[in-house]
Amino acid sequence: MATQHLSSALRAPASSRPYPKARPGYGKRTASGQRAPHAADFALLPERERHIAGYVDRLPDGAAMDIKSLAKHLPLYGQMAVSSALKALGVAGHLRRVRCLAGEGSQVRWVSRTYWSRTARDNEWWDAFLTTEGSRPTPEATPAPPPAEAGPEAPASPALTPAPAPAPPVVPEQRTQATPPVSASPTSPAYLALAQLGRTDTRLALSAADCRALEPLAAAWFTRGVDAAYLTHALTAGLPAQVGSPVGLVRRRLTDKLPPHVAGSPAPATAAAPGRRLLAECTECGRPGAPEALPDGLCRPCRTAAASDTTPAAPTAPPAGRDVHALVGRLRDLTRMP
Repeated sequence: MATQHLSSALRAPASSRPYPKARPGYGKRTASGQRAPHAADFALLPERERHIAGYVDRLPDGAAMDIKSLAKHLPLYGQMAVSSALKALGVAGHLRRVRCLAGEGSQVRWVSRTYWSRTARDNEWWDAFLTTEGSRPTPEATPAPPPAEAGPEAPASPALTPAPAPAPPVVPEQRTQATPPVSASPTSPAYLALAQLGRTDTRLALSAADCRALEPLAAAWFTRGVDAAYLTHALTAGLPAQVGSPVGLVRRRLTDKLPPHVAGSPAPATAAAPGRRLLAECTECGRPGAPEALPDGLCRPCRTAAASDTTPAAPTAPPAGRDVHALVGRLRDLTRMP
């Protein structure tokens, strides 16, 4: 009878050289809401996944997370074993691979990142986290103000330094029904075009969550020189009489009808999206998609293949028994022939 080992994560082997850092914008990113490290971390994982998880957890942010770099510093396992372990860690809720836009102006590029969570998270938590990360402004677009430089004629004297004013007491806001809360309206052209689909054709009415999920796919159309009218016509042309899943139909058309690049089309920066676009990435094959379309970090073909591998094969039927008496009779007839 197999017993489950509840030992702590295996200690990573000591390396004589520092772990290589990924290129700027790539590599490991630690997810928010992490608890302090504990000896029982990853105790419920198998030995191989526990060993690799303990090593990845100790890596700093920005470290290279590709399979070749990990296998190079983990002598116990090769690239195939590391790839399988990362897939299992994604299913367990410890990591997600994403693609996002980095830079500003004409220096915008797609980068690959791996978000790591010491605490196992479910799909709903990862969907909300990646959606929040995708809506944040890029760090390059909000430069920090330069530090104030003190002149040589102004020495630092305690007597001349004014005392800080006391902070006013924090009073909680009172809820009033007369003034409803003001919500920031999205300004992304892709989001607005998706929100207008339901007013153009009620069969494609999308919710706010659906528009947020499909916004990266629609924004890719604007980067290729099309406008909102072209996008709306391409999504609403030739609709069936009844649409069971508007979000599924729109996602399929956004992917299948993506227009080609045209010479002279505006640069990606002209889309004027306030936040960076973020797409989740399948841990197994690297196919991009919306976070909610990749549960457990796997796309549909990879989930189907994994489910077929774990399904036990049906027992084969036993071979049909042979009629021994008829076989002996035929052998006797053969011996009697001249």
